[in-house]
Amino acid sequence: MPLPYWVGHFNMRITNRIMNRLAPRLPGFGVVIHTGRTSHRTYYTPVNVFRRGDHFIVALIYSQNADWVKNVLANGSCKIVTRSRVWRLTNPQIFHDPQRTVAVGPVQLILRLLRVSDFLDLRPEEFAQPQQE
Repeated sequence: MPLPYWVGHFNMRITNRIMNRLAPRLPGFGVVIHTGRTSHRTYYTPVNVFRRGDHFIVALIYSQNADWVKNVLANGSCKIVTRSRVWRLTNPQIFHDPQRTVAVGPVQLILRLLRVSDFLDLRPEEFAQPQQE
């Protein structure tokens, strides 16, 4: 069960403003840069992200119904800033992993406690090199 709506609303108004500055540099975190489906505005959303080979896996803390997830799925792409590098990602796919095998150590435990088992799989554009912004 993902986090309740009110937690997401609080995080969007308060916590995300802080995390948008920290997440691009912290291991296990990143900021998804996505475009609104109807507003066409650019949004920045801090996330938990894991590298698995050439894949980027994002934990869907608020479920696959979060607006940022819908935006990424509708656009078919996004950018992510992680470890101070910008990647253009495509081919978003949601998958269910009740064992949370994509996460490691303490993150796996936290996701288990939060009952998060949905993830978004993204891949860098074919032959694309990491971008610097």
